Amino acid sequence: MTLVVGLGCQRGCDVHTLLSLLDSALMECGIERQRITALASLDRKQHEPGLLALAQLMNLPLQCFSADQLAGYEHQLSHKSALAFSHTGCYGIAESAALALAEQLIHGPARLLITRKKTAHATFALACGV
Repeated sequence: MTLVVGLGCQRGCDVHTLLSLLDSALMECGIERQRITALASLDRKQHEPGLLALAQLMNLPLQCFSADQLAGYEHQLSHKSALAFSHTGCYGIAESAALALAEQLIHGPARLLITRKKTAHATFALACGV
């Protein structure tokens, strides 16, 4: 099964914060970290040191999408953040990015396996092929 983690984060969010959020969300659902296929985020985050360090630590590709590409997933989001929209142009980075990359990888529809999890500095979601 293709499992894609979507991540959003504040500027300067460190790798430990992201890894802690990822691990706790996966543990809640009994999913092993090794089952993750790829990481996804917003293109404005593609040079974020914490995201790059996480991708390197997990030995996974990080694929980033534009706000326009993510906007098409708005109807599938569990939560729409007006704050995220005002900063980025999309209502939910983690969920939208996870769905976008999962669909791209499987060439078909995807769904959220884990909806948005949030800390003070980051958001997480997990998508899989339908």
